[in-house]
Amino acid sequence: MLIDGLGRHISYLRLSVTDRCDLRCTYCMPEGFQSDDEPREWLSFDELERLAGVFARQGVERIRLTGGEPLLRRNLPELAARLAAVPGIRDLSLSTNGTRLAEFAGDLRRAGVSRLNVSLDSLDRSRVAQIARRDVLPQILDGLEAARGLGFRQIKINMVALPDTSNEEIEAMAEYCIPRGFILRLIETMPVGQSGQRAGFIDLRPVMQRMREQFGLIDGVVPGGGPARYLVSPDRKFQIGFITAISQHFCDTCNRIRLAANGTLHLCLGRDEAVDFRQLMRSGRSDAEILAALQAGLAQKPASHDFGNTQHRLIRMMSATGG
Repeated sequence: MLIDGLGRHISYLRLSVTDRCDLRCTYCMPEGFQSDDEPREWLSFDELERLAGVFARQGVERIRLTGGEPLLRRNLPELAARLAAVPGIRDLSLSTNGTRLAEFAGDLRRAGVSRLNVSLDSLDRSRVAQIARRDVLPQILDGLEAARGLGFRQIKINMVALPDTSNEEIEAMAEYCIPRGFILRLIETMPVGQSGQRAGFIDLRPVMQRMREQFGLIDGVVPGGGPARYLVSPDRKFQIGFITAISQHFCDTCNRIRLAANGTLHLCLGRDEAVDFRQLMRSGRSDAEILAALQAGLAQKPASHDFGNTQHRLIRMMSATGG
């Protein structure tokens, strides 16, 4: 069992397979960004499978494939199948921007991916093009429709709430999700990288109260191991989560760590503490030595993020952390 220095049980690994993305969302990645790392710097499938086994033998049960945009990683369904077969892994999920989901949804489901999170910040085509700096709404909606009938246990829509996000946009997204059985999650922007720091911030607590009253929602729980606070309709046909990393952080119950594509294990999304697994693995260290390094790192996992500290700003982008 993996226990950090504050007694929190770590059971959830967010595994980034690339720092590259085909979008340039204003709150995430600069328009001119080019990946610094060559693919040889990324962990190979063999290395990722090996690390997943180390984590799983210590009680990690959930893995989420992230990026960047994970579907840009060549042969990703092959990796998904290998991770789904690791003894002890009970839940394999994937976060995606949806632009390639129509092409890969079937292969992902057959490989063992059981849940999807799809980023979609508006249903207005021009608004999506403004945020993503690419005209991609039709591709995302096509991907979601392709995934609907394939037997995924859960499909969540991740909607980042920007300062100019209107009540009407949120309500339209809710009306889109309800008949399709999608779970909507509203997410506060986080000051990670220059893009995140410039994005602005909206406190979601008033939005939560308004949605509670407007849709007659009650407090609820949705399986998945994530940090969202959920409201649900009494018949559970509408489920909405709020990820409030700034206004109501959830650090006390943090159960996750993040492995970047280059093998850096980030112990907190909002801090600098990290462990370099690529160097350990490529210098011939044993699984026992890798586990010892992991446990030493977990002892340094901070109590909370540092987003409120204006003197300490994270330079790395969200895509380099694994989201």
